[in-house]
Amino acid sequence: MEFDSTIFFDQLLSEAYVRGALLSLGLAVASQAGAVVIGFGLALGKSSKFAAVRSVCTGYIWFFRAIPALLLLLLMWNGLPQLSPVFQREWYSPFLAAFIGLALAEGAFMAEIIRSALMRVDDGQQLAARALGMTRTQVLFKVVLPQATRVALPPTGNEFIGMVKYTSLASVISLQELLTTAQMGVAVTFRYAEYYAAATVYYLVIVSVLMLLQNRIERRFTWTSTPTKRRFPALSRPQTPEKVPA
Repeated sequence: MEFDSTIFFDQLLSEAYVRGALLSLGLAVASQAGAVVIGFGLALGKSSKFAAVRSVCTGYIWFFRAIPALLLLLLMWNGLPQLSPVFQREWYSPFLAAFIGLALAEGAFMAEIIRSALMRVDDGQQLAARALGMTRTQVLFKVVLPQATRVALPPTGNEFIGMVKYTSLASVISLQELLTTAQMGVAVTFRYAEYYAAATVYYLVIVSVLMLLQNRIERRFTWTSTPTKRRFPALSRPQTPEKVPA
């Protein structure tokens, strides 16, 4: 059996693949945004002066970093409805279950990224800001976060690109994202190469665009110092008078 380019291009331009790609991208954006919020709270909690808060945040990070994302998605979709009838209703969709599972898992990794970025800011700047009369909240949002954002951008961008690929795990909980769309076509036609190749092209295009956006954003936040031009001519060394022979 040879590769059929007609089937490949038909699927590549089909509406089902476009919807699957948009759903995967939307799930990645929502999950990564939720993970950043969770990670920010955990990063602040790990630096709290209360031992109980630090212990809870450390336990969360340990727990969700240890559980595979696929297992967590199965627990969200199959385990929660078994434990509580609230999750058996129609509002609890596969998209929502995938969002909760991916955000919880990624939040543990984002906590370490954000915490390391916050630690990169010199303590002297915070002390100087407090000496100027700023509150702790003002110091955090006006002094620490602008500098920590620059440090956290590259690893956060990499995590977001990884999140786009992790959305394919949601195919096990019946979410009709990009990989599920390809699998549904394969189940009918048994044309593995054409359907999976079309999905591969979509992933390549999405990740390539995201990489370009990441590089552009990183250049935007890069601190550069332009050398000042010399306004005055350099002073010439005084010439020594020639000796007159006697």
